Amino acid sequence: MTPSPHTPFHTFILKVANRCNINCDYCYVFNSQDQAWQGLPARMSVDVARAAARRIAEHVSTYGLRRVHVVLHGGEPLLAGPQHLEHLLRVLKAGVPAETEVLFELQTNGTLISEAWLDLFDRYAVTVGVSLDGPPAANDRHRLTHASRSSAASAVRGIELLRSRPGLFAGLLAVVDLANDPVEVHDYLASFEPPTIDFGLPHGTHEAPPDRHDSTVPEYGVWMSRVYDAWLAQPQYRHSVRMLEDIVALSSGARGAVETLGLAPPSSVVIESDGTIEGVDTLRSVEEGATWLGLDVFNGSFDAAIHHPKLLHRQGGTAALADECQSCPLVEVCGGGYLPHRFSVSRGYRNPSVYCADLEYLIQHVQGSLRRHGWTLGADASSSP
Repeated sequence: MTPSPHTPFHTFILKVANRCNINCDYCYVFNSQDQAWQGLPARMSVDVARAAARRIAEHVSTYGLRRVHVVLHGGEPLLAGPQHLEHLLRVLKAGVPAETEVLFELQTNGTLISEAWLDLFDRYAVTVGVSLDGPPAANDRHRLTHASRSSAASAVRGIELLRSRPGLFAGLLAVVDLANDPVEVHDYLASFEPPTIDFGLPHGTHEAPPDRHDSTVPEYGVWMSRVYDAWLAQPQYRHSVRMLEDIVALSSGARGAVETLGLAPPSSVVIESDGTIEGVDTLRSVEEGATWLGLDVFNGSFDAAIHHPKLLHRQGGTAALADECQSCPLVEVCGGGYLPHRFSVSRGYRNPSVYCADLEYLIQHVQGSLRRHGWTLGADASSSP
């Protein structure tokens, strides 16, 4: 599978605020190898948003896109303030041709949500995702305030406010921690009745691998397999678990929805608060300057970003992967793993993921379950060991 190098961007992630009111120790923006945030504006200006809208409109016209996603991100995007964020939303909406649908999304830690914010989200149909790692003790292992106090109660208060406005709640995002019980975490998050729960693996590389208790056991794969079993065993749960649904879809020959799995070329691009265009912003966890393209919305197009040499490894299909991955029967599902997790100084991104064994365990666990339930998997998946 070798995708076209001309796959357009459909999702535009705008860093509308470049500061945060809590201090997550695993944050790839503020607590990682790359400290570029220190030289960036604390919030995106209206001029940057207007230039970004022009570039989005240009991209939409070039590729005939009928729908795009604009994700307001950070840092903590609510630090931009309701009035300023409304100015940004207004110019973004006005700048894209009317025949193209713009779906606004926002990712927040939830602690600053108020009725005033909800009124703004209603006016612009902004759907909102909230980051929460589980019950208070689980959440506060990593997600404390700058004064080292719990952020859990404030986040839960924000989630409950969000639930009061039907249609605005997009779901919950949680980072996996082996110290937390996976079933307890899943069931707690499910109790908020989110449309989606999105579990993310901690960012690690071959130079700085993720924490493990026992390196001989695929602990993250086992952890997520227990989530899968809990999700499947209780039919009252109506939410999706994005990582698991992607494994199901990809195993069945369909396309997944996230960039962390599968071989489809990523369709998102990042615009920093100063207008800088970047590819995968989570590459900040890899090394200083890994996201730098030398492009911005004032002087460069998104088409230039698609063809930038630094992003070619995102478009290369199996050819961009390590030899071990190219010959693996699970490659159509795992896609070699998420790009930052493949990195080493000696081989760049041509390595198996640091979660290779975990992904193998999880994928085979899910596929085994599907077979037991009578699913017919794709040809590659059905030949898995």
